[in-house]
Amino acid sequence: MPTSTWKGQVIIALVGSLAVVALVGYFAFNTATQTVPAPGGTFVEGLAGSPTNLNPLLAPLYGVDQDFIPLLFSGLTKVTGKGDILPDLAESWTISPDGRSYVFQLRKDIKWHDGAPFTADDVIYTVRALQHPDYPGPPDLARLWRNVAVEQNGDFAVKFTLKDTFAPFLEYTSIALLPAHLLTAIPVKELATTQFNAQPVGTGMYRIKEVSAKNIILDANPNYHGARPFLARLQFKFYINGNAALNALAQGEVMAVGRLSPGDLPKLRENPRLTIYSSPLSSYAVIFLNLKMPFFQDRLVRQALIYAIDRQKLIDVILGGQGQKADSPILPSSWAYNPRVKRYDYNPDQAKALLDKAGWKVTNGVREKDGIKLEFTLRTNDDGIRTRIIQEVSRELTEVGVKVDPQVSPAAELVREYLMPRRFDALLYMWANLPSDPDPYEMWHSSQTGEDGLNFCFFANRQADELLENARRTLDRAERTKMYQEFQETFAEEAPVILLYYPMHSYAVNKEVKGVQVGPLTSPSDRFRQIDQWYIATQKKILTEKVKVR
Repeated sequence: MPTSTWKGQVIIALVGSLAVVALVGYFAFNTATQTVPAPGGTFVEGLAGSPTNLNPLLAPLYGVDQDFIPLLFSGLTKVTGKGDILPDLAESWTISPDGRSYVFQLRKDIKWHDGAPFTADDVIYTVRALQHPDYPGPPDLARLWRNVAVEQNGDFAVKFTLKDTFAPFLEYTSIALLPAHLLTAIPVKELATTQFNAQPVGTGMYRIKEVSAKNIILDANPNYHGARPFLARLQFKFYINGNAALNALAQGEVMAVGRLSPGDLPKLRENPRLTIYSSPLSSYAVIFLNLKMPFFQDRLVRQALIYAIDRQKLIDVILGGQGQKADSPILPSSWAYNPRVKRYDYNPDQAKALLDKAGWKVTNGVREKDGIKLEFTLRTNDDGIRTRIIQEVSRELTEVGVKVDPQVSPAAELVREYLMPRRFDALLYMWANLPSDPDPYEMWHSSQTGEDGLNFCFFANRQADELLENARRTLDRAERTKMYQEFQETFAEEAPVILLYYPMHSYAVNKEVKGVQVGPLTSPSDRFRQIDQWYIATQKKILTEKVKVR
């Protein structure tokens, strides 16, 4: 055999052997490893508008300010999407047998973003700031703490004492806490103008890196007491409106945009780079009926109005499918929700039959009884979606002989001139950001029909009142559940209002961001509730089980 031929065969054999070894090694590596999340990466979101106040006690209750609060701050407890209460800055708590005293033991390893230790002083300061007569924040937030006594038991324990047993109180302790060492010297009435509100110091998962007119940058808190997030940095870019934020998303300037309107969704769904996360919100759209009006006092009339409205059509056509029919004032995500309540599915024939039974006869297209026409004004604010809803509802009610005059007002005027003074026939409203605890006492107990209460339709039912009173005095969840489920059955039968739908929050996120889980949400800011599981960077992890290569 020629020498050159022999050498060539040796080289070919050697190359082939190396290729086999490399191939075996490749498959062995891929078989023995898996891709897992890794720390690192910057998540960029576009916001329509910019925050005005990042102090959790002063931030507007609605708007982008709230998006930053759960990222920067912590409370004694935290609330899950299902309404369960978990420890956060507190490691444990005990409740007295009468349900009036709560003693919290605080964690001793917590540090503020500036390195100062978290202690009971911070809890005391926060609560007393809320209770101070000069407190400049939202009155509703102050009202929750008005009758709560707080005292310090050493550096790492606090005691709350209530005037009466109040089952929902534990959820209140999830309120974000403030650093006493930075704020004690500032008079409460001057809190609204302190620099702290622009660059706050908290104990949350992220801390302020940069604040400017164009964006806010947050970095992961290296001393965070909970699960460490994978995302090393969050950047929030501000845009003049929703359309500008969506354009930035389309151009790849940002990775996510929330608070999407139904009209935004069709085009976004066509983008293969995006995933749309739709989650139920703790809200519901409702048409209040003024029960002081004679014809609304007839339960048959109220039930007929609900049967006459095609609520699923409203959801499909006007909301783009982003909603769920509402049949209860307690949300489907709640542990107290009753899925067996009476339902009023669209049935115009049933509506006509009930109105006939109630003695309302059609005359010239409008029903009358005892010389009174069944006609009223239906009001809402100037939001485009709600305007379309009352127009469609008015049209559908006309088909069963009910004449409705739809009227639109600016939101502030609607609340000031019509809702709060109860000067309306019927009014479409959105109960938004409802707390996780299902207690609806303030909205549906008969004692709340005064100007300071939230029972806007004058609903009064003795059985409902007793159930609501007893449920908020009962700490046992199973017992509370029974009471609330019975309340929902009574409410559905009485039909004091027209429940329309539970809205959804839609959130567009680039598929580059993985591990995203969203919902159910108390408010849009709760989309970050599980942000510790989101990731962009990945790494290979070697499996512990050995892989044999044959």
